[in-house]
Amino acid sequence: MARSPVTLLTGPRQTGKSTLVRRVVNPSPSSVFDLEDYRDLARLAEPMLALRDAGETIVIDEAQRMPELFKSLRVLVDEARRPGRFVVLGSASPDLTGLSSESLAGRVTMLELSGFRLGDVGADRLDDLWLRGGLPESFLAVDDQASSAWRDDYIATFLERDLAGFGFRCPATTMRRFWTMLAHYHGQTWNGAAIARSIDVSEAMVRRLVDALTDALVVRQLPAWFANISKRQVKAPRVHVRDCGLLHRLLGIGSRLDLDRHPKMGASWEGMVLEQLLARFGNSAAAFWSTHGGAELDLRLEIDGQVIGFEIKRTDRPSTSKSMHSALADLELDHLVVVHAAAHRFTLADRITAIGATELLVSDDPLSGL
Repeated sequence: MARSPVTLLTGPRQTGKSTLVRRVVNPSPSSVFDLEDYRDLARLAEPMLALRDAGETIVIDEAQRMPELFKSLRVLVDEARRPGRFVVLGSASPDLTGLSSESLAGRVTMLELSGFRLGDVGADRLDDLWLRGGLPESFLAVDDQASSAWRDDYIATFLERDLAGFGFRCPATTMRRFWTMLAHYHGQTWNGAAIARSIDVSEAMVRRLVDALTDALVVRQLPAWFANISKRQVKAPRVHVRDCGLLHRLLGIGSRLDLDRHPKMGASWEGMVLEQLLARFGNSAAAFWSTHGGAELDLRLEIDGQVIGFEIKRTDRPSTSKSMHSALADLELDHLVVVHAAAHRFTLADRITAIGATELLVSDDPLSGL
C-alpha cells in the first residue's frame, strides 16, 4: 500500500483477507464495498461517482463478482495517482477477478493470502497445521472433531454456493465427486482421461472442473519444468489440493491416527510442505521436474537469484539418490535441499543439504550458507 495505488489481495474463501485488511487499514464503513452485499452493489451502479471521493483508502471485497470494475479503477488511479488508494480483495485468481481484461500494469501490487504459515502459529504446532490445514477457523477450532465439522461445512458451502458466485455452473454432486477423486490423485501428474473414466464424465468436462477449482484457489496445478536435455520429460502438471485440511476431509481423514494409517499420508506431507514453501519464498518460476526414466524433483524455485531444488521426504533419515544427482546436473541447480521430518541439518553431498521442515519454514534465514 505504501508504494502502489492498488493492492490486490487474493486467497481462498475464509483465509482471513477481510479481517486482515480491516485491522491494517481500519476504513470507515462508507469506504468499504462488499460485493456480496446487494446494497453495496447498488452503490456501485455508477462506479466512477461512487468511488471517486469515497475515502482516503477504499476497500472493495469479493471483486470477482464485478470484474468490469477494474476499468473504472484504472481511470480513477490515473486521475489522482497516490499510494494506498484502493485495496481490492478477491477469492479467486487475479485472472478471474477481472485483472486480465483490464491492464493495471505499474499501478497494482498483487499479494496472496493462502492461510496460516508455520511461522504464524509456531514451530510446535506443525502437526496441528498438517492435520487441520491453514484456514483460520479450522486451525483454531477447540478440537479435531470441531475442526473436521467446520471443514465439512466449508466444502459443502463452497460447492453449493461459492462456485456459482465465480460464474461456474456445475451440479454440486458432480463437483464433489470430482474433487474427492482429485484428492486421491493429490501430488500426481495430471491424467484427465483416467479421472474422467472414474467419475463417468467427458475429458473436456474434467478439464473445466479442474480449471474452475484452480481459479478458485483451492487446487494448484504445478507446471512441469522442461530442461534442454535429451531425456524424455513429463510435460503434464502435477495437481494438489492446496489446503491439507480440506484434502484430509475429502479423503475421510479426521484424526492424526487416521492420517498416519492412510496410504496418502506421504503425499499429504509433501503437499503441505510444498504449499508452505511457496507461501514463504514465493512462487517465482515454481515448477516440478520429472523424466520418463524416473528422475524427478518435487519443486524448483528461483530465490534471491539462485535456482534451488527441493525434494520433500516424510522421513527422519534422508539420504541421496540417483534422481537427486540427475536433477542437480540436468537442471543446473545452485543447490538441492532435502526437506525432512526431523530437526537436524547436515550435508548429504556436494550442493545437497538436508534441512528439517521446521527450521526451513520458521527460521529467519534457513538458506544461508548454501
